[in-house]
Amino acid sequence: MLQEVKSYIQMAADEANKAGSRGEVPVGAVLVDSVNDEIIAAAGNQTKEFTDPTAHAELLVIQQGGRRLENTHLTGCDLYVTLEPCPMCAQAISFARIRRLYFGAYDPKGGGVEHGARIFQQSTCHHHPEVYGGIEEKMCGALLRSFFDGKR
Repeated sequence: MLQEVKSYIQMAADEANKAGSRGEVPVGAVLVDSVNDEIIAAAGNQTKEFTDPTAHAELLVIQQGGRRLENTHLTGCDLYVTLEPCPMCAQAISFARIRRLYFGAYDPKGGGVEHGARIFQQSTCHHHPEVYGGIEEKMCGALLRSFFDGKR
């Protein structure tokens, strides 16, 4: 099971690398149907490309997943992300009723799951996915550090 989780995080990291090569903040996400272990969607950030501050990797795969499965509720799906989701993405994960969230690096400044707003811990949050953070944390953190070091 752990090896499978790591392989999906690696796929998300590949999407993050593609995003970074396009000048986007390197965050990647993969949405997987947990019933048949099928990849439903994969994406990296596209905020600059789309000129859209909401074009985060998580939102893009949730949107693709909803269209592909023709359902707004992705209850049988697991989401793998290289960075702790921000509050906006965490709320979308709740609305989509994602089963499990796996993420790599923690985000003390902008995270909305284990930091900041802690969306899933709020009484107003209707759906709380199972959350597993720190998966391949060093690798995922290195993607971001390398990108931002190159900007300085």
